[in-house]
Amino acid sequence: MGAFYKKELRAYFSNMTGYIVIAFMLAVIGIFSISVNFTGRYPNFEYTLDSISFVLLFVIPILTMRSISEERQQKTDTLLYSLPVSMSKIVLGKYFAMMTVMAIPVAFMCVYPLILSLYGAVSFLTAYSSIVAFYLLAGALTAIGLFMSSLTENPIISAVLGFGALLFVNLMTGLAEMVPATPIASFIAFAAVFAIIGFLIYNMTKNYWLSLAVAFVAIFVTLIFYIRDNSAFYGLFTNVVKSLSIFDKLNIFLFSGMFDLTAVAYFITVAALFVYFTVLSMDKRRWN
Repeated sequence: MGAFYKKELRAYFSNMTGYIVIAFMLAVIGIFSISVNFTGRYPNFEYTLDSISFVLLFVIPILTMRSISEERQQKTDTLLYSLPVSMSKIVLGKYFAMMTVMAIPVAFMCVYPLILSLYGAVSFLTAYSSIVAFYLLAGALTAIGLFMSSLTENPIISAVLGFGALLFVNLMTGLAEMVPATPIASFIAFAAVFAIIGFLIYNMTKNYWLSLAVAFVAIFVTLIFYIRDNSAFYGLFTNVVKSLSIFDKLNIFLFSGMFDLTAVAYFITVAALFVYFTVLSMDKRRWN
């Protein structure tokens, strides 16, 4: 894995991608810290993090767009498949290289609370726990972008898919609130989600019966619970989606002043899950 990590990290700085991501992140951080902290006279750096979290929707697709799709476009992926190395090591090498690039602007963020402490009282625990949460959020979103890159051989399409996926993740709470709170609406929404999951499983495995079984069992179990107590489904879909929102997990750190280990575990779980999906996607192509 170390060799792939070094190769990928070197590639980000042999072209302009790494420099663009870092420069853009630092510019946005600087602009919003001046606006929020200095002009607004707030010593809370976490307020700046809340304002700049949207920038990940643009930075992550740029960072991940070429990671796997370009390998497929240039046909160098066949070389990767022929190596006596597990696909998980290749994918993890790429993922950790991207996280290293993201770590550079985040490291600069750590200086801001120190500067702000010269002008007012700063809660270092809240500020630095928020920075850690921001980095973990970036890690989860990077894993999603990496998976999107594994689905196509065109880097531009990869970037569009990545942006669309991250935009959906960012808006998922608002979209869920558009679903009526009635029990039948929640049941239909869950059934639709399970059907989509079944389709995604088929797309990754090409196993018709597995995807059909997963979707059918999930919908059938949900139906049983709905028949037994449909009142429990009142507003349930919206509440479940809110609890799964990655961006909402960041707000726990920004506004509660606490370090939430459950949210940390959730960020890491999402990242691990989509890295695993990427490995499955590449393994499927390796043996086809």
